[in-house]
Amino acid sequence: MAIQSHGLSRTSEDLDVRRRKALYHAWHRGTRELDLLLGRFADAEIAALSEAELGEFEALMEVPDRELFGWILGREPIPAERDGGVLARIVEYAKANPLTG
Repeated sequence: MAIQSHGLSRTSEDLDVRRRKALYHAWHRGTRELDLLLGRFADAEIAALSEAELGEFEALMEVPDRELFGWILGREPIPAERDGGVLARIVEYAKANPLTG
């Protein structure tokens, strides 16, 4: 059974179990804004992430919503150990694909 993402054409049929779980988790965070932002990023990028990048993405999924959303929107400083890599890609994606406007 494939997971159909919300509002986009990405399905999980071509993904391994680990990527399917990461995709699902990205779309089911708890806050609608973060669901949309991370879900859309995952739809676009999950298949292309290296194993190391996928690990970074999975670790970001464990960060509380308020904290992660603050980093992405630039409202809170990003800790040095999180700066760069996948989080930087998510920040750039959010800038290029705003939720409103």
